[in-house]
Amino acid sequence: MGNILALVQKEVRGYFVSPIAYVLLVFFTLLFGWFYIASLNLMLQLSGGNFGMGGPQVVNVNEFMIRPLFGNTAVILLFLLPMLTMRSYAEEKRSGTIELLLTSPLSDFQIIMGKFLGALALYTLMLALTGIHIAMLFQYGEPEWGPILTGYLGLLLMGSSFISIGLAISSMTKNQIVAGVATFAVLLLFWIINWIGDASGSTAQSVLAYLSILEHFDDFSKGVIDTKHLTYYLSFIGLGLFLTAKSMDTARWNG
Repeated sequence: MGNILALVQKEVRGYFVSPIAYVLLVFFTLLFGWFYIASLNLMLQLSGGNFGMGGPQVVNVNEFMIRPLFGNTAVILLFLLPMLTMRSYAEEKRSGTIELLLTSPLSDFQIIMGKFLGALALYTLMLALTGIHIAMLFQYGEPEWGPILTGYLGLLLMGSSFISIGLAISSMTKNQIVAGVATFAVLLLFWIINWIGDASGSTAQSVLAYLSILEHFDDFSKGVIDTKHLTYYLSFIGLGLFLTAKSMDTARWNG
């Protein structure tokens, strides 16, 4: 466990030594803030009856503010998280330090978990910064804590899935740009795969809908935790880490 924590600290320091951490934190905060203000303005207009609704209305903050905000946040993650993982292994391969890492007295499991948890730590910091915005909502209404917490859980699981796939793809190439673009392409495929199912038969539609990474997030934003969704995300994370392990094993044999 000590070796994993040491690797986590190394990874986190590496993110902040390079501009990646600062770029991600700034862009994520700005984009989240923009969607937050847009959603807040819409909610205030609805509550003030500015859309021909016959006077002031009682607006559910969770339904009209938080749920759309979390949905927009998921879109932001689709674009930003490939930037978080693209350098993890690709940069090590390009600089030649991957050989030192593979020949060190560390197991593949420790290396993989160290890099995964390091990226997850930075991602968790990104989500933590949004807590300031959510706390301000209590000035405008009485949001329910349940959907907020489950929504964050859904974002954490979705982001972890993105990170695991990003690490697997980064471990297969020396080029950071290739790793970032390939990760985005794979995640986008799982994002829109249910659209393909809409033009298919009922069986294919059900299978493709289950594979859609977005379909499993919607219930979290509603305040619902379903074991089906938990199983999906945990399996997705496990698949990404497994592919990373196989890629590292191949690198050892080729080295």
